[in-house]
Amino acid sequence: MKKIAVVILNWNGAKLLEQFLPSVVAFSDEATVYVADNASTDASIKVIKEQFPTVKIIQNDANYGFAKGYNVALEHVEEEYYALVNSDIEVTENWLAPILSIFDAELEIGIIQPKILDYKNKEYFEYAGAAGGFIDQFGYPFCRGRIFETIEKDNHQYDDEREIFWASGACFFIRKEIYRRLKGFDDDFFAHQEEIDLCWRAFNLGYKAKYTSKSIVYHVGGATLNEGNPRKTFLNFRNSLLMLVKNIPDNQLVVIIFIRLLLDGLAGVQFLIKGKFNHFLAIIKAHFSFYTLIRKNYAKRGSSQKNNYYHTKSIVYRYFIKNGRVFE
Repeated sequence: MKKIAVVILNWNGAKLLEQFLPSVVAFSDEATVYVADNASTDASIKVIKEQFPTVKIIQNDANYGFAKGYNVALEHVEEEYYALVNSDIEVTENWLAPILSIFDAELEIGIIQPKILDYKNKEYFEYAGAAGGFIDQFGYPFCRGRIFETIEKDNHQYDDEREIFWASGACFFIRKEIYRRLKGFDDDFFAHQEEIDLCWRAFNLGYKAKYTSKSIVYHVGGATLNEGNPRKTFLNFRNSLLMLVKNIPDNQLVVIIFIRLLLDGLAGVQFLIKGKFNHFLAIIKAHFSFYTLIRKNYAKRGSSQKNNYYHTKSIVYRYFIKNGRVFE
């Protein structure tokens, strides 16, 4: 058995598989490549069998979304390391070697992210992950190379290896033992923010996440659910609140949640000003869904929550008031 499994979650993505699986197959000799299919109704399975016979297929019996879809599929994957890769990722030659080197040599590292650049504009970082993720005290995520809507050009300013707080689910490496100890992604999330929650839970248990620029991939982003979709707004706002309930230390929980709800309200007003009523409504729906899930998710809290989880107190204040557009 090979040490690493590359697992691509798919739902009705036959065209994406035809476009992006060739690079994965060509440059992943060190790995066993799987496609975990969420009960697609298009030609996905046919495409894999006819065009990519070396790829193993795991067929889920329903569309479980990103979180549960991976949880169900990975029950059947026994390689030591998992590479969870979006179906709209183009990988590069030798992309796995730096990852394997870190996992083998640095036993305290449980999660790794490569450099993620924009497939459509390859000189720039990609929104979902860029050069490694962090959060502020209120749970707002940001990256080296991307803060809110500001995306940096890759001028090799993040050509390094360093500890990060979260790794992007677009291309997410994790040790199998840690994934299973944490019981994988949170099924309640369905999709979006589940990788940050998983990294946070790993952090609370003492595991570290790392970014390496020696591994490079290109991500289309929004190929399955684009930024203009109110469903994405709903999932991001709701899941971010659920993540806080599960991971914020007890002595900060009520205050942080209250402030975050107010900040969400300001975001809703901004959507109204821009005429994006559906996104404003999505935030309201996200809050009501959050209220119904508070008790269930509070019960998921681990035995300990660390205070030093955030990189800066308020990325909102730094970005919008102090004009801090790039990572410090």
